[in-house]
Amino acid sequence: MSKIIFIVGPTASGKTEVSFLLAKRLKAEIISADSMAIYKEANILTSKPPQHMLNEIPHHLVGSVSVHESYNVYDYFIYAKNLLIDLHKKNIPLIVCGGSGLYVNTLLNGIFEGAGKDEKFRNQLIERAKKNGNAPLYKELETLDPETAKKLSPNDLNRIIRALEVYKLTGTKISTKQKQGNGVYGKFPIKIFGLRLNRDLLYQRINERVDEMFIDGAIDEVKKLISLNLSHTAKKIIGVTEIKSFLQGNISILEAKENIKKITRNFAKRQLTWFNKDSRIEWINIDNVCSTQICDIIVNKKKSNEIYD
Repeated sequence: MSKIIFIVGPTASGKTEVSFLLAKRLKAEIISADSMAIYKEANILTSKPPQHMLNEIPHHLVGSVSVHESYNVYDYFIYAKNLLIDLHKKNIPLIVCGGSGLYVNTLLNGIFEGAGKDEKFRNQLIERAKKNGNAPLYKELETLDPETAKKLSPNDLNRIIRALEVYKLTGTKISTKQKQGNGVYGKFPIKIFGLRLNRDLLYQRINERVDEMFIDGAIDEVKKLISLNLSHTAKKIIGVTEIKSFLQGNISILEAKENIKKITRNFAKRQLTWFNKDSRIEWINIDNVCSTQICDIIVNKKKSNEIYD
């Protein structure tokens, strides 16, 4: 049966190109594990694979949902897991590529099924947060599910709301539900590789990427996005708020760029913190190593250990 390779790491570490080159070599298809590349109308800000890559290699879960739609990790898990199972049965080599730690972790380890959604309740919580801030909702979660609250930042409104929503719908804590794992790890031949580079080089890549986004038309893209009815999750695309502030005359274009760079660097830190906790990841130091060489390393490791976990 075909092997399944996960390529993870922080933003701007080169995962997209490595996965593309590896997919060409292995005749594989790619499943995205990027929570923002899922949106159709956002291309530049989400650093989607360029069109020539999308044309040459099937990329699943890229640009498949409108920014009008709310999309969460549960939606991702159900679709991505079923897709992985289906393609694996057809003996198609697979590469799961992405930096969204929650998406990767959920696909590997599972999530409880059947909790569903309660949009009315969710909207009520969002309105409460707008009026009173996140603190009251976080305190409520601490009372209902202290284990989950301890893992979350009081600023992580989306996950706080989801945890409260699950408790309302099921009467069971999300922390209890999450222990009932039904992910793909241990059930399929999976190998997980992480791309790691020194922090200065990573930050340099992030800064250069943001500069390129503005050259490629990030401002025009945000003009279009803010004219749409963005879902709660789509509003979290890095760059939307910052460029909108520039368009409203609140900050300069330079300040908008610098804010995006800073937010993205902080995001990369959080990604690394998340992935560093997973002992299953085999890290590859990519300092001064090109994408082709990284593929060589992965293929050689794959050959030396054909029986995956």
